[in-house]
Amino acid sequence: MSSNRPTITPADAVAEASALGRRIAEGARLFGEIRDADVQIATTPKDLVWTQDKVSLYRYRPLAESKGLPPVLIVYGLIGRYTMADLQEDRSLVRNLLNLGLDLWVVDWGNPGRAERFVTIDDYVDGYLAECVNVIQERTEREKVNLLGICEGGVFTTCYAALNPDQVNAMVLTITPIDFHADQVDNRPGHGFINIWARSLRPEDIDRLIETQGSLPGALMGSVFSMMTPMRTLTKYNLDLLDALADKKKFLNFLRMEKWIADRPDHPGEAAKQWLKDLYQENKLVESRFELSGRPVKLSQITCPVLNVFAKDDHIIPPATSRALQGKIGTEDYTELGLPGGHVGVFVGGKAQALLGSGIADWLSARG
Repeated sequence: MSSNRPTITPADAVAEASALGRRIAEGARLFGEIRDADVQIATTPKDLVWTQDKVSLYRYRPLAESKGLPPVLIVYGLIGRYTMADLQEDRSLVRNLLNLGLDLWVVDWGNPGRAERFVTIDDYVDGYLAECVNVIQERTEREKVNLLGICEGGVFTTCYAALNPDQVNAMVLTITPIDFHADQVDNRPGHGFINIWARSLRPEDIDRLIETQGSLPGALMGSVFSMMTPMRTLTKYNLDLLDALADKKKFLNFLRMEKWIADRPDHPGEAAKQWLKDLYQENKLVESRFELSGRPVKLSQITCPVLNVFAKDDHIIPPATSRALQGKIGTEDYTELGLPGGHVGVFVGGKAQALLGSGIADWLSARG
């Protein structure tokens, strides 16, 4: 009886083991050669413009002739670091936008600690973000700015645009959740785990966590994200790393990504309560029940043009949670841009990178 199973001869096994040994030896040599300077991230030149508490505002130095458009403020979330948008020179949204002539700024939330235990989303939006906008307006002598919100940072810019419509020329949202329960609409296997996890928590357990830790620990969120892709987590440091060791450039890219992943700040306590309870559990934003400084955030009060960018295979922010914004804002100038890849792939994937920077720049140019 014939068999379709492949046969491996002793010679094949020896050759494969020898090749594996050479790759491991080459990897050990690479590890010995690599220094921290070789895996620096967020290297695009920028200047510190303003600081308050642990928050800093930077302005990137131009890389091309200015298009004369309103300045663009990049706002990342508190879970993770803005450096994802400038991971490496050949895969940098920041560099792509600068090369297309935009005046680019970024806010860095710093490293919140126990001293920020009672800092709220109200403080971030009505305080720090509002002050960043004021500084940019003064420095550029512009009445309005463009906002580019990423993930949780997109929620911040959405709230700001709703509460301060006269300050915003246009807003770009990327991988931003609006309807925190819309993962149940798509119901795709492996997608929306963080939504399910957050809804499974008891409000009193969230309170107890914050009271004990003073924050939502970055290490905890790192473990939650790892659980979202268990097989990837199990194979990353053996199969993926072994494959990367065969190519120095690929190996450096691997290390840069790991460096970004490891830099996960703690999330301020009260802001984390709002994030988990008001948004993930009670879904107040899409229902215009979310309040900041006593004012309801009504999506219908967003009157600026909006470009909503989502990742088609995003397992962290499922597309439906982002696309829920359509029809709920107070302008008909609404555009969606679906890009290939997942949550992080939008910023580092080769195909998505080619579309993201030019897509944003072209859209903003038409609304300058």
